[in-house]
Amino acid sequence: MPELKHAVNATGLADILERVLDKGIVIAGDIKIQIADIDLLTIKIRLLVASVDKAMEMGINWWQEDPYLSTKANDKEQKLLQEELQQRIEKLEAMNKAT
Repeated sequence: MPELKHAVNATGLADILERVLDKGIVIAGDIKIQIADIDLLTIKIRLLVASVDKAMEMGINWWQEDPYLSTKANDKEQKLLQEELQQRIEKLEAMNKAT
């Protein structure tokens, strides 16, 4: 029985993945649907593949501010909501005292 050979061995693949995550790679593209020079739909696709450390080094940290992905962001959003509600209550109480 002939021996099976792989084009890329595991070590080579791991090295490639490590380099991509270390340096980062960006894939960008646009999809536009038009009829008679009227834009009906435009989709902009941007994909960044990098390690978390590399992304943060580049200033990309949107996942830290997204309340669906981060408990810290959710806590921050809740605190802002509480402050806003407190201000509204104080304003209503002030209006009630004035009448």
